[in-house]
Amino acid sequence: MPHLIIEYSENLEAAIDMNGLVTVMHDTAVGLDSLPTGGIRTRSVARKVFRIADGHPDNGFISVVLRIAKGRSDDEKKAAGEALFAALAGYVQSVFDKSALSLALEIQEIDPDARWKQSNIRDYMARRREPRA
Repeated sequence: MPHLIIEYSENLEAAIDMNGLVTVMHDTAVGLDSLPTGGIRTRSVARKVFRIADGHPDNGFISVVLRIAKGRSDDEKKAAGEALFAALAGYVQSVFDKSALSLALEIQEIDPDARWKQSNIRDYMARRREPRA
């Protein structure tokens, strides 16, 4: 059930391909053994109304939250966070080098008693892997 939620200031859309960022972050998550591919959901949302630091209109932010179920070790969480943050920072490095930009990534564990879910995506993934007659 790993969910990657990317929130960013809308003023970055001219400088950063956000669809590309979603792809990079998703692909990085898929490559981590601690995150099951069938549960990964990656999405982004632009914030049209924002104020950052001194309020200068050129200031930008990207904030990523990885929401995961409990059960991973501290080492697994740290490795996932480091890999995902490296992917984020690497993808936007050229913009970071020339702009006022704040980057953040946080991992949040979800209480299993306060969550409900239903999905058939893994079933469809399995069917797609089966040879067709």
